[in-house]
Amino acid sequence: MAIAKAERLMNLALCLLGTRRPLSKRELRDSIEAYVESFGPGNGATGSDDSFNRMFERDKDDLRELGLVIETVESLDGEIGYLARRDSNRLPPITLDAEEAAALGLAAKVWQQARLAGAASGALQKLRAAGLPEDVDPYGSHGALEPRIPVHEAAFEPLMLACRDRRPVAFDYRKATAAHPEQRHVEPWALECWRGHWYLAGWDRDRGAERVFRLSRITGKVRSRGGRYTAEVPDVVTVRETVASWAGEIADRSARIRLRAGAGYPLRAKATSVRELGDGWDELEIPYGHGLDAWLVEFGPDVVVLEPAELRADVVDRLRAVAKG
Repeated sequence: MAIAKAERLMNLALCLLGTRRPLSKRELRDSIEAYVESFGPGNGATGSDDSFNRMFERDKDDLRELGLVIETVESLDGEIGYLARRDSNRLPPITLDAEEAAALGLAAKVWQQARLAGAASGALQKLRAAGLPEDVDPYGSHGALEPRIPVHEAAFEPLMLACRDRRPVAFDYRKATAAHPEQRHVEPWALECWRGHWYLAGWDRDRGAERVFRLSRITGKVRSRGGRYTAEVPDVVTVRETVASWAGEIADRSARIRLRAGAGYPLRAKATSVRELGDGWDELEIPYGHGLDAWLVEFGPDVVVLEPAELRADVVDRLRAVAKG
């Protein structure tokens, strides 16, 4: 559902739920911002009454399909009004068994930082009231495990709000192979944590393409920018899959590298074979996929690519770019 339509339906539902008497179409048209902007006086629209009636009927039907009970009431003078009584739209009491309460308690305890910590604490209090006994371990049978989603980057909170509000941003970003940061103008889509690092997916306006940014490489403040999004937000944003492919985890080939003994433990964990070469070096065979060159550069002089030649050339080019910077 488009954001503008969802907001319009939400405002209509709030009006119908908040009124103590039936509201006419005219009153709803004058009260809801989306209707005022589209069909208010002075907007120059032709046939605005018919257009409004069609939109209102669609919106009313959509709310009813979502489960809202909307009553139609005729007044003494024959005018039709609408309202949604709270007692007809009240949710049934929530009951939780011990396992359900423990699972929700665990989810609420994951967030422990930024402004989400307060929300999580409030959620736990509500869970207690809804059926989570004081003596129930919110971690279920895994009491020794206390999962956390760490948020150390200052960029997290402004980017989280920008994703929520669909607000373009600008920030300085330093790539792994660059010596100095570059300014990026981004339409943020989604944030996701993968292997202990936070990533932002969005539309890079400067490059005219989808990009994924690691938050730890954002320098300085995240600055908000006005205006609307210029690119359509996809229904599904595959942050983890994109990062995994860039890290060479989605691979269809193999690469041979020399790795200094005692270094590059992430590479050793991925290796399909390891052979000691002597003189402080080992030879590894690792999966090779898109973006492996950028990852290998991060290990600097501890890694030497043996084959394939194209991977070796890409790594050399990236190292030269860093040296020039």
